[in-house]
Parts: sequence; structure tokens; C-alpha cells
Amino acid sequence: FLRVHISEDLSWSLNTAKLIKKAQQRLYSLRRLKKAHLSPQILSNFYRCTIEILTTCFTVSYSYCTTADRKALQRVVKTAHHIIGAPLPAMAVLHRTRCLRRAGKIIKDPSHPDHGLFALLPSGRWYRNLRSHQEQLIPQHHYPAE
Repeated sequence: FLRVHISEDLSWSLNTAKLIKKAQQRLYSLRRLKKAHLSPQILSNFYRCTIEILTTCFTVSYSYCTTADRKALQRVVKTAHHIIGAPLPAMAVLHRTRCLRRAGKIIKDPSHPDHGLFALLPSGRWYRNLRSHQEQLIPQHHYPAE
């Protein structure tokens, strides 16, 4: 049901294509529910439970998606927005929210294996970015201390 597909060249394009295909299949059900005159709240809940749930490994894969894959994922959200008629969070916003939430849980749990990766800057308000040998793969940002 929620499998992760990685191609031989270690890109996430295959996984993203499978997610988009499954999401488009589920958009059909969303359209049918819209024709049954259900409220936008129910349609929004259906979207979150059936389409947004497909993004379970999203915090990992979205960072490494190509621009074309990101646009294709956003197109699914835009289509769902037009069907539902209510605002839906953009994929980039959803990704940032989930990453910050996961980082916050790691920071609060001193027994977590990755707890030591987060070090406060001298100001005490921001966390230092992660270091990597592959600098081009990791965006160079500082994250707020919450």
C-alpha cells in the first residue's frame, strides 16, 4: 500500500511518479463525492485521509525531488483544491511543517540517537545546520529554536 520506490540511480523520481499516479486515482473518488454535494469539510477530511496520507516518507523524499516532480505533486494539490473549494497547504509548506515537527520531537527526546545532531548557535535562538560530506544535497539553513 505505502511502498517506497527508489530507482537504480538512487533518485526519487520513480517513487514520486507512483505517488502521483495513486493520488490521481484517488482524486476520482474526491470528484465523485463532490458530485454527491458533500460539504467542503468532509471533502477536505477525505483528501487528508486518502491523498495526503500518501506522503508518509515525504520528509525524506521531497528534499531530493526534482523540480518537475515537485511541480507534479503541487499539481495534485491544486487539483484537489479546485475540487474541494477550500484552501489546502502547499507541498513545500507541508514538508517544512513536518520536518520542523520531527526535529522538535528529536530535540525534546535526549535518548533519541540523533539528539546530538542539533546544537544551538551562541544566540540560543537558532539551531546549527547539519554538516555533510555532500554539501550540495543538504540545504544550508538555520532552523529556529522553538
